[in-house]
Amino acid sequence: MSQKPSTAYIGSISFSICENMPSTTQAAYVFIPGKNWKLSLAELISFLEARDVKFEVRQLSKEFFAVSTEENASVLAIADLGGILKIGRATADFATQIAEKAFLQRDKQAREQMRREIAAGGLINEMLEAASGKTVFGVSVYCAEDFLRPVSKSIQRFVGSSIKRELAAHGRKSSFMGFSRTRERPQLSPVEVLKKNFVGTKAEILFCIGKKQTVTATTVAVHNPFEFQKRDVGKPRQRKIFAISPRLAKIMVNLASCTSGKLLLDPFCGVGTILQEALLAGAKVVGGDINPWCVEAAIANLEWLKKEYVLKEAEYAVAQRDARRLTGKLGAQVDCIATEPDLGPALRQVPTVPYATKIVAKLEPLYYSFLKEAYRILKKGGRLVLVAPYMRVRSGRPVTMPVVEKAISIGFKRVYLFQEKVFAGDVAIKQEMAEMASFVDAEERHKVGREIHVFQK
Repeated sequence: MSQKPSTAYIGSISFSICENMPSTTQAAYVFIPGKNWKLSLAELISFLEARDVKFEVRQLSKEFFAVSTEENASVLAIADLGGILKIGRATADFATQIAEKAFLQRDKQAREQMRREIAAGGLINEMLEAASGKTVFGVSVYCAEDFLRPVSKSIQRFVGSSIKRELAAHGRKSSFMGFSRTRERPQLSPVEVLKKNFVGTKAEILFCIGKKQTVTATTVAVHNPFEFQKRDVGKPRQRKIFAISPRLAKIMVNLASCTSGKLLLDPFCGVGTILQEALLAGAKVVGGDINPWCVEAAIANLEWLKKEYVLKEAEYAVAQRDARRLTGKLGAQVDCIATEPDLGPALRQVPTVPYATKIVAKLEPLYYSFLKEAYRILKKGGRLVLVAPYMRVRSGRPVTMPVVEKAISIGFKRVYLFQEKVFAGDVAIKQEMAEMASFVDAEERHKVGREIHVFQK
């Protein structure tokens, strides 16, 4: 890696910034990522490193990340992350082999051992202390291994009944939230967790089955989709066709190592979505767009955000400017840049390779001119998070823009977030993942997706 440079209750967790993890009390957490799990992990790593948090990824899968830190320091709220759905505080862990014996081999002794492990970690005491009266709780099962997914619903029912039995032993009546048979996986959605107030009552249990170790955790924070929706469709000025979502904007802000007090620039700001997420992170923001309507819309949206979220100290400035001519106005004073330039025309059908190549070639001069300006105005060590078009074509292989070669020729370095030092010794990652410095965000229905590049000066 290059040099380091809401209204609803959703919860938060604490991380320590002590220098040496082995000498202090460690805490263990699980993070449930969104669909694009590698992008979610990259955001989380970048977020923690930007705040000098000492951590180690101990388990890694597309279903969950198990991360150890130290106790009692700066607070990480899930509202600060765009790619994480849930955060759980680990209460116990045991060998996954026990779960395999219990449910694949139907070993009774293994099941009893699982019951003991579930009860021994303090999970029951937390539930008893969090609320009085009848306890309503839920269990979500996440499997890193495909071969255990067919029995995940049985595991979910077993864990639920085990907790119910333990609560009864403490004189507490309880109700276990089940699922319909049509649900593909036994997992509560963030909306269900919010509506049931399972964070406040510590009543959602995350049962995370890893390759070697299984972790039980209590959900302490959950993604609030209503807040992101408010910032998406609730703001006064909209531009639907070319809009970037607040969720992705938040991820880009974190990939840029944007923290409180830093100056973030978005020179292709559109209606200001990236700027608003940076403001919520406590940054000072400067936006620009060559389209005067966008400038007016961005200002209106930032004024709305300031009032809606009571951001009394918010500092922002938006003006009409050409992203290819920034040096004279900004100098080398920008801490970080996160931006999405023009991705080309809206396409009604999947293009041919020649047509997609023609679109990319037409955009290249804009991107290349901007890259030169970005290098001039960034402070040394500052990050640039840049979206480039990722075009699906009829032949299957996507057409992309060769911005990496140009950025390196200018002087930028690529940022590799999946370095060996952030993972525990027994966590093996593939070489292709270790070499990732860009991330594709594109669903099957998208004809033009986004390739998100992370550079550093």
